[in-house]
Amino acid sequence: MRNLIAALFLLAPLAAMAAPAASESERLKQWLDERYEEELAFHPEKQTQLGRKTDYDKLDDYSEAADDAELQWHLDSVAAMEAAFDRDQLDADARVSYDYWAYRAERAVEDRRWRRNHYLLNQMSSVHTGLPQFLINYHTVDSQQDMLDYISRLKGVATALGQVQEQVELAAKEGIRAPRFAYDIVIDQSQSVVTGAPFDDSEEAAALWADVQGKLAALQDSGDIDASRADELRALARKALLDAVAPAYRSLIAWLQQDRANTDAEPQGASSLPGGQDYYAYRLRSYTTTDMSAEQVHQLGLAEVKRIRSEMEAIRKEVGFDGDLAAFFEFVRSDARFYYPNTDAGRQAYIDETEHYLDLIADKLPEYFGILPKASLEVRRVEAFRERDGAAASYSTGTADGSRPGVYYMHLSDMSANNRTDLQTTAYHEGNPGHHMQSSIALERSDLPLFRSDVWYSAYGEGWALYSELLAWEMGVYDNPYYNFGRLGAEIFRAIRLVVDTGMHAKGWSEEQAVQYMLENSAIPETSVRSEIQRYLVWPGQATSYKVGMLKILELRERARAALGDKFDIRAYHDLVLGGGSLPLGILERRVDEWIASQV
Repeated sequence: MRNLIAALFLLAPLAAMAAPAASESERLKQWLDERYEEELAFHPEKQTQLGRKTDYDKLDDYSEAADDAELQWHLDSVAAMEAAFDRDQLDADARVSYDYWAYRAERAVEDRRWRRNHYLLNQMSSVHTGLPQFLINYHTVDSQQDMLDYISRLKGVATALGQVQEQVELAAKEGIRAPRFAYDIVIDQSQSVVTGAPFDDSEEAAALWADVQGKLAALQDSGDIDASRADELRALARKALLDAVAPAYRSLIAWLQQDRANTDAEPQGASSLPGGQDYYAYRLRSYTTTDMSAEQVHQLGLAEVKRIRSEMEAIRKEVGFDGDLAAFFEFVRSDARFYYPNTDAGRQAYIDETEHYLDLIADKLPEYFGILPKASLEVRRVEAFRERDGAAASYSTGTADGSRPGVYYMHLSDMSANNRTDLQTTAYHEGNPGHHMQSSIALERSDLPLFRSDVWYSAYGEGWALYSELLAWEMGVYDNPYYNFGRLGAEIFRAIRLVVDTGMHAKGWSEEQAVQYMLENSAIPETSVRSEIQRYLVWPGQATSYKVGMLKILELRERARAALGDKFDIRAYHDLVLGGGSLPLGILERRVDEWIASQV
């Protein structure tokens, strides 16, 4: 494989020069698409997420050796690009692609240095829950071969989980461990995956087994297989679950239980790790795509919290609440009117109201966007095996051809953690005009190199989604002051993140100190607050990306408005920001500045 890739690199410049009729920019797009196909060969799971069925029987290689091979490939690709193309001959958008491709390689080099500092197993987004979710939600079964590929992937779970466990064990030998609470949650989540039939005598099927049954039933209903073949495939899948999946999860659970005593019962920030100060500085650079220091991020957070509190005070007075802002926080946090009952009917009502607000904004979108997504959006409760009380909502991208919708997932196991004042804002963050529009529009742009439609940077991605919350208010779809208070609550929540993330990881704050700061400055239910703070502890820096990105997008909008005056078109600005894919903020800023210059 590596020899083949090396040969392709040697031929790439010659292939590029063989098409003199194409412009330098057109040739670069074609070249980058070819390179990205090579990159995708490292990632069978990503191919599936893109709606393809290539390498459909394989999972990613999670070993450090595979990581090293991909890094070397990427560095070689940058060298080949620099040799094959004259950057000065590229148009503005192609220069973005050129610089972006090189930026990703630079980032990968730095990430390689710190890979053992990452908590590869955590309660938020790790292979132990990611693989079942991937198989259930992404691996579609439309034929008998698809089911055989699914079974091959079930067998591959043992290797993938084992590779991650090996990396976690290596990190532990270097004194790098996730906090004890993360071990406990990962143990519980892993046990949930292998609980139920066929793993034990339960009548209720485990999530993967239920998925197998459902997909086989669909194949029978379509006439692709008969009952006898369905039984054969069912037996093969059952064997893979018992012989591969179960032992891998039980090995992981056993190691975590054995190593748990070595973890910190009182969580420590990233700076407590070997090389921790430098590691956290890297995490901030990585997630904000800026050179902001921890102190700069912390001070920005304090200033934003102060500003937003003043706007929240205005709403407290508007609704006539008799008490200070702290009392108003407690009122909104605890009053029964702001919660649906903790029943299936209450959960459905929460989903129904979310869909109502998404429908409400849909009619307004053409006034603010020239390009709208073709992909549909669905609202779903997350699967039981990964659902957690108070956990954050999330969005899962659909496919460019519309064969799989974008999905807004919400955790509804404990309705007391789902305050209704957050409902409307979160719908716009995860759905439209937030993540769904952002991801779908980028995927549906055929004129961009594919990697720009597919690669994700949190400062841009989460920054846009947070900007979307403000934009929705500007669009006039809020008619309830309490829900507008929820919008401000969501914004102050992201400002608080700047304070508590840097507080815990750079300033020595305790988990409880961070919890109390969030409770004192927001109306977020305590269950959610504690879940959030634990999220920041295992994802150093990630939580800072939202507000940093949002403020940059807003700053660039107002820069364009000031420069263009009556020529400023909000739809054109939004199309520009969404149409370039998920860009590092520095490259996004240059792109906007060049657009402004072209409009004057």
